Amino acid sequence: MLARGAAVIALDIDATVETLFNRADVLGISCDVANDTQLINAIKQGAAHFGGIDMLVLNAGIFPGGCKISELSSNEWRKVMSINLDANLILMREVYPFLKLAPNGGRVVAMGSKNFLAPGPGAIAYSASKAALTQMTRVAALEWGGENIRINTLHPDCVFDTGIWTDEVLAARARHYGLTVDEYKRKNVLKTEVTSQDVAELTAELCGSLFAKTTAAQLPIDGGNDRVI
Repeated sequence: MLARGAAVIALDIDATVETLFNRADVLGISCDVANDTQLINAIKQGAAHFGGIDMLVLNAGIFPGGCKISELSSNEWRKVMSINLDANLILMREVYPFLKLAPNGGRVVAMGSKNFLAPGPGAIAYSASKAALTQMTRVAALEWGGENIRINTLHPDCVFDTGIWTDEVLAARARHYGLTVDEYKRKNVLKTEVTSQDVAELTAELCGSLFAKTTAAQLPIDGGNDRVI
């Protein structure tokens, strides 16, 4: 976003976000998105700082360890839903008044998941939250299209250069499939690795002129997943 000239409001539960960039076009705000009050205050602070909000990226999320439905606690279910789904509803609702005033039209990109299109066992809370988020964006696209707000969803898979994937977890998952770590990272039709930078670039493009006439789209960025195909 910064490379394309945008000013960025960055929310993160990690307080280092407030000093990470040290530049005038980034406002880092420490915020627990599962806390309604913190989230609403962060939106107000960001909008006041830059004079509005034109674009929204729904990117916060967690992926808990594998757990079968029969073993899933209510607290774990609620925690995943509060971050992956509820927080995104609040963000959309509270940012909406700013999006409809955006000079070039409001833009929203939601981070879905391959798990919405091809769920697997042991990930019910995550898969259900991403399915619900995807449905929420489709409804919003219908409701907000008349105000020139476009909303699109990305469905990444196996983005390994994030905090969720430690070296130990990667090695364990690779062993589970009888693969090396490098083979596991490229376990897709194109035999390529999908990075967070790849996802970020497509996210930014969805907010740009190239997709100015596209809304309610669902785009995979997964190297080609045979179960999705």
